Amino acid sequence: MRAILGRCLVLCTLGLAGCASLPPANPHDACHIFSGNLRWYRAVIAAEDQWNLPPEVALSFVYRESSYRANARPPRQYLLGVIPWGRISDAFGYAQITDAAWEDYLADTGRGRLAARNNFSDAIDFIGWYNDRSHRVLGIAKNDAYHLYVAYYEGLGGYRTGAWKNNDDVKRYAQEVRERSAMHADQLEVCKSQLKTRPWQVFR
Repeated sequence: MRAILGRCLVLCTLGLAGCASLPPANPHDACHIFSGNLRWYRAVIAAEDQWNLPPEVALSFVYRESSYRANARPPRQYLLGVIPWGRISDAFGYAQITDAAWEDYLADTGRGRLAARNNFSDAIDFIGWYNDRSHRVLGIAKNDAYHLYVAYYEGLGGYRTGAWKNNDDVKRYAQEVRERSAMHADQLEVCKSQLKTRPWQVFR
């Protein structure tokens, strides 16, 4: 009996591992990303419906934060340059969400503890929630990828101070997000109607 249970656990573990999404082969083409993973397309459409989050903004945030790596973490810190000594932040997952921000999201949305930062759908929903908050509190338009990303990176308080205007790195990151968002918007103009005709959409 114990051996059978052991084999079942192994099979379940392998099955779960097989379900994990790998980064897309071409992360620069929104049509390629979605045609290769329709679950991801469902996720961004759900966030668009819930939070008015443009799909191109969602993708540009995820690429900037993790390059589509589910278990992405910030770089390690090293004591004396050689001894691993924690990380520069507790951010984790597709959207590099910190522990504190994740707790705020769970409390505000009532999402269950089954939600996870390394789940693409949950990460996209978090981005939609956070950008909605930036829109309501800071007045940033929901298609303004540049300033939304600054608020995401710096936090609402950090955005308000305006200190980021003197930070070339932050401005460069935000510009990259804006350019990628515009690129994805153009790509989706071509293929979005085709994606919406897929049979699985009846289950949306």
